Amino acid sequence: MDAVLQFFEDWASGKLTGTHGVDWFAFISIPFFTGTIGWLINWSGLWMLFSPVRFYGFKVPGLREVATVIPRKLQEVPGIPFGRVGWQGIVPARAAKMGSIAVDKVIAKLGTPAEFYAQLEPDEIAAHIVSVFEPDLPDIVDQVMMSEHPKLWRDLPAPVKAGVIARVQAQLPGVVTTITDEIGVHIDQLLDPKIMVIDHFRKNPDLVVRVFKDVGQRELNMMVLFGFIFGFLLGIPVAIVDQTWHIWWLLPLLGVIVGWVTNALGMWLIFEPPEPKRILGIKMQGLFLRRQDECAEVYAGIIADDVITLERIGDFLMDGPRGDRTRQMIATAMRPAIDKAAGPLRGAARVVVGAEKFDNIRESFAMEAVGRTITPFRDPVFSKRQSEKIKVLIARRTKELPPRDFVEMMRSAIKEDEWMLYAHGAIMGAAGGIIHLGLFNWGWIPGFPP
Repeated sequence: MDAVLQFFEDWASGKLTGTHGVDWFAFISIPFFTGTIGWLINWSGLWMLFSPVRFYGFKVPGLREVATVIPRKLQEVPGIPFGRVGWQGIVPARAAKMGSIAVDKVIAKLGTPAEFYAQLEPDEIAAHIVSVFEPDLPDIVDQVMMSEHPKLWRDLPAPVKAGVIARVQAQLPGVVTTITDEIGVHIDQLLDPKIMVIDHFRKNPDLVVRVFKDVGQRELNMMVLFGFIFGFLLGIPVAIVDQTWHIWWLLPLLGVIVGWVTNALGMWLIFEPPEPKRILGIKMQGLFLRRQDECAEVYAGIIADDVITLERIGDFLMDGPRGDRTRQMIATAMRPAIDKAAGPLRGAARVVVGAEKFDNIRESFAMEAVGRTITPFRDPVFSKRQSEKIKVLIARRTKELPPRDFVEMMRSAIKEDEWMLYAHGAIMGAAGGIIHLGLFNWGWIPGFPP
């Protein structure tokens, strides 16, 4: 024990290094300085992760051509591949990628399109379509008949017109049920969740930011706090090294290491290890993984309310890349309604207006009804009610995910870009070392200890 005390006494006095001894003010200040820099590194790192949502910067002539030959990692910096200098948050810049990963690693495991559709209770959707569609039916029949055969329609007695409309209305529930059943049978071909999610995330990068912040805000706040703790602890050996050798470039160099390690430790603490492990006798698990059930509820709410909604399913079915097939399927299901509405008069009607004209009337009615049939999907109140069912499904399946798959849901999209955060930490760490030198060695501030 005496030998150890003698060693520290000789070190503090400078006998071991041939210096004038330890500058205790500078020594004590270093951990607090590195702790503050660590806090700033993680705080600004989170800003870089999420902000700005849209790219801000300017175009540099010739940069786009240069970008093709620079190291691949630098090509990943937002804006560089397009010849622009500026910044966009890493998460919103990778919005489409996160959408793809969310489908491949999470949503695809939660259920097929058919399962999602079944969860929405097609019978209830059919009943809602009928309730919304039925009041408009007389106008649709009148509009189609006036367009295709106005003289015949005007000459028909009112009771006959009412009879035609009544027959069509009588067919409506059965026809709509056929349509919702057909959608269910072919939903795997009509609905592509991957395209739907990627497209929505790409158009709404702020939603991706919200996913991260709402699901993991507690862990993100802790990451900033741990920036100070890690920076302070790492600052102790830095102070010892600095006061042992008194070489001016050591502080900036060690600052690079401290900045890099501070960010890396913060990310590790949140996401690793995915499964509980004992390290030095202490049970360890990523902070994010410890409350998987709670996070699953938040994540499910966002997906059900904003991504896979009945409104968006309806939009995709009608206006997505397979919308033509949906429209044709609905029209095919609607055509028999005209035949059944004509009933025993069908043959006479074909003779009076002509077979071709009759078929045109039937086709026009079917096509007019297509858009109106899917309109109830876009009813926000009804969609909100149905989204609760999707939320229950997603939450249940997300809670059942293995921890490693669960953490990939959040981290995979940004993992290959984490080096930017670490590099940012290293640069700030070096800058912190230079600032400390300026204050304590070069006397940048008059009256401050040189």
